[in-house]
Amino acid sequence: MKILLSILFIFQVSLSQVQFCGKSYVVYDRFSKSVIEGKRENESQSVASISKIMTAILAIENNKLDKEVIVDHTIDKAYGSCVYIHIKDKITIQDLLYGLLLRSGNDCGLMLAKATFGSVDKFVEKMNDLAMKLELSNSHFSNPTGLDEEDDGNISCPKDMAILMDYCCQNPIFNKIVKTQVYQRLDGKGSWNNKNRLLKEYSYCLGGKTGFTKKARRTLVTRAKKRGMDLIIVTFNCGNDFAFHKDKYEEVFKKFQSVKIYDEGLNWIDQEVYIFDRDLQLELQPQDQVTCQVIQNQLYLQVNQKTVVCKQLSHYQFKYALYYILKDLIYG
Repeated sequence: MKILLSILFIFQVSLSQVQFCGKSYVVYDRFSKSVIEGKRENESQSVASISKIMTAILAIENNKLDKEVIVDHTIDKAYGSCVYIHIKDKITIQDLLYGLLLRSGNDCGLMLAKATFGSVDKFVEKMNDLAMKLELSNSHFSNPTGLDEEDDGNISCPKDMAILMDYCCQNPIFNKIVKTQVYQRLDGKGSWNNKNRLLKEYSYCLGGKTGFTKKARRTLVTRAKKRGMDLIIVTFNCGNDFAFHKDKYEEVFKKFQSVKIYDEGLNWIDQEVYIFDRDLQLELQPQDQVTCQVIQNQLYLQVNQKTVVCKQLSHYQFKYALYYILKDLIYG
C-alpha cells in the first residue's frame, strides 16, 4: 500500500546559506532521526572531548548520583583538561559528572570509568558495546577522556556523534547537567562554569559538549529546540564553531517547519488501524512531497523520494484503544 501526502506550505523562504569553514559537520533532526544537511558527515577522525558524552551516559545509567567515590591512582594518567581532584578525596558521582561535562575534566572521566565498571579497560569495552547497539558504524572508543596522544583516541564522525547525542538526550539527568551554566559542588569546594558558550549566547540551546586536541582540533556538539523542532549540530575543526552553530540553527529553524504527520495513539492508514507510541513529525520545506508506504507492518516515510523514517508499527488491539481513550479522558 502507498499513500501520497502532498504538503504545500503557504509561506515562502528566502535565506542566504550560512557558510561552513571547517572539516565536516552535520545537522541532525531528533524527531525523524535523520540528517537535514551536512558535509563529510560520515568521515571519521579523533573527536577529542565531545566523546565524553559517551562516558557520561554510561556512568549515569549505571550509578546512583549520590554514590561516593574515593579518588585513587587511576587519575595518574589524567593530563590536559582537569578539575584537579586529589588522591584520597571523597567525591560523589554527581560531582564527577558535572566536572566531566561542564569542565571536561579528564580526571573525572577516569574516576567515573573506575567507579562504574571497576576498571578503565572494562569501561572502554562497554563504550564500544553501546556504540554497537546504537549502530555507530564509524566509531571506536579507546578511553573515557578523548585524549589521543598515547593512542588513536576516540574515533567517530559527525553523524555518529549526533546519533549518540540524541541517545544521551533521552536521559533527563544528562539533559539537566549539560544545560547547567554554573554548578555548586556538593563537596563544598567551589563551583564550575560550563565551557559551552552557546548556553549564554543562544537562548534556544539546551546543552552540548566542547572538545579540543592538537590532533582533532576543535570539536563541538550542541542541541537546540525551537517551535517544536529539536536539532543537534556537530562540527569538526571549525574555528568559529559557536557562531556557526548559532547561525545554522537559526537558518534551519526559519527554513523548515515541523509538520505532524501522525498523532500519538490510533491512526488509520489505508483502512488499517495502527498504534503510534508518540507523535510522528517531519521537518519540511515548501513544496516538499511526503509519501507513506506500509510493508509488512513497517512504515516508510519518504521526502522527495528519499526515505527519512523507517518505523515498525503495531496493529490495533482493544487494550491499546482503551488505554488511549482513558488517557484522553484523564489528561485531555
